[in-house]
Amino acid sequence: MFDLDKWQEILGTMERNKLRTFLTAFGVFWGIFMLVLLLGAGKGLENGVLKNFGSAPNSLFVSGGKVSLPWQGLQPGREIKLTNEDVKAIRQQIKDVELIASRNRLSGEYTIVRGDKNGSYQVFGADPDFFFLNGEKLASGRMLSPLDVLERRKVIILGERVRKVLFGDEDALGQYVKVRNVSFRVVGIYTTTQNNGRNEERAYTPFSTFQTTFNQYNQVQLLVLSTRDGVPVKELSDKVRLLLAHQHHFDPDDAQALQLDNTEENRKRFTGLFNGIRLFVSVIGVLTLVAGVVGVSNIMLIIVQERTREIGVRKALGATPWSIVSLILQEAIVITGFSGGLGLLASVALIAAARYGIEKTGAELPYFDRPEVNPSVAVTAVVLLVIAGAVAGLVPAMKAANIKPIEALRAD
Repeated sequence: MFDLDKWQEILGTMERNKLRTFLTAFGVFWGIFMLVLLLGAGKGLENGVLKNFGSAPNSLFVSGGKVSLPWQGLQPGREIKLTNEDVKAIRQQIKDVELIASRNRLSGEYTIVRGDKNGSYQVFGADPDFFFLNGEKLASGRMLSPLDVLERRKVIILGERVRKVLFGDEDALGQYVKVRNVSFRVVGIYTTTQNNGRNEERAYTPFSTFQTTFNQYNQVQLLVLSTRDGVPVKELSDKVRLLLAHQHHFDPDDAQALQLDNTEENRKRFTGLFNGIRLFVSVIGVLTLVAGVVGVSNIMLIIVQERTREIGVRKALGATPWSIVSLILQEAIVITGFSGGLGLLASVALIAAARYGIEKTGAELPYFDRPEVNPSVAVTAVVLLVIAGAVAGLVPAMKAANIKPIEALRAD
C-alpha cells in the first residue's frame, strides 16, 4: 500500500543531503550509461563489419592459385587457371551447389566513356547470380539476365558512383557508354554497402559477352558458389578442391593450388570475435555498475549511523523491524532505480541520435553502421538495477532493524 508519509520522508532525507545523494546516484548513472553505450557501439561495429559480406552467408569464392607440391610427375610452380569446363563439371558433379556464378575482370582500371565525360573504373563480366551472392542491390532498371548471357548482349549495369560521374542528373537507362571503344547499352544501376560503397565504382557486363569481347575466351578468374540449406560450406569446399584437383592434376592437399574463401567460416570467426567483445564490454560495464551499487550501500550505512537516535525513537514508539527495513530499502531503490533509469535513457537517446545522424547525412564510416541497443538488454538492465538497489540497501536496513531502542537513545 502506498504510504505518502514514508515517501515524503525519503525525499526529505535526500534533499537534506543533496551532494551526497547526487554523487551516489551519479555512480549508478555512469555505470548503466557506459554499459549500454558500449554495447550499442559494439553492435554498430559488428554491423559495419558484417555489411561487407555478400547477401548469401553460405558462399564459397574460388580462384586459381599456384601449385606448391609435386604430383604424379608434375613439378610445382604451375598456375591453376579455371575454365568454363570447370564450371560445367561443378554444376554436373556436385549436387550440394545451390547457385554458381562466374566473374572476370579487366586488369587495372579502364576508362568508361559517355560523350564528353569519362572516368576510370573497374570493368567486370559476371553471371546474373553473382550479384545475389556478392551483395549488389538494384537501384533502377534491371540486373543482368540469363538471356543477356545466352545471346551475348552488349549491355552493362553501372554502380551508382559511376552513374553520377557519367550522367549526373540525367537518366542513364537506355543510353550508351564505351569500354575499349566497344559500345554497351546501360540497362541497370546498382548500389552496395560493401567496401564502404567503393564497390559502386564498377561496371558489369554479361559474362559471355565479356569473354568474347575482351578476348578472355574459356577463362574464369573467380567462381562464387552457395550451398543448399543444411550443407556446411566446408563440405562444399572439400568437394570442389577434390574435383578441381582431378581436373587440373594437382595434389588435393596442396593448399596453395586454389584460393578458397569460405564466407561461412569468416562469419563464424567474426561472430566469435564480437561475442568476446560483448563479454568484455559487459564485464567492464557491470564492474562499473557494481562500484556504483557499493557506493549506494556505503551511503546507506552512513545514513543509518546518522539516524540511529531517530530509528531508536521509532522503535520505542512501536515501529516494527519491517517498517525500518522497508524505509531504508526504498531509499536505496529510489536512488539506484531513478539514476539507473536516467543513465539508460541517456545512453539509448545518444545511440539513437548517432544512428539518425549517420542515416540522415549518408555518412560512410569505416566498419561502423547502425548502432543499436538490444531491447532485452535494456529491460534486463532495469531489472538488475532494481534488484541491485534492494541488495545495496539490505545490509544497512538489517543493521537498522537490529538497533535496540535504549542503545539508540544513548547514541551521540
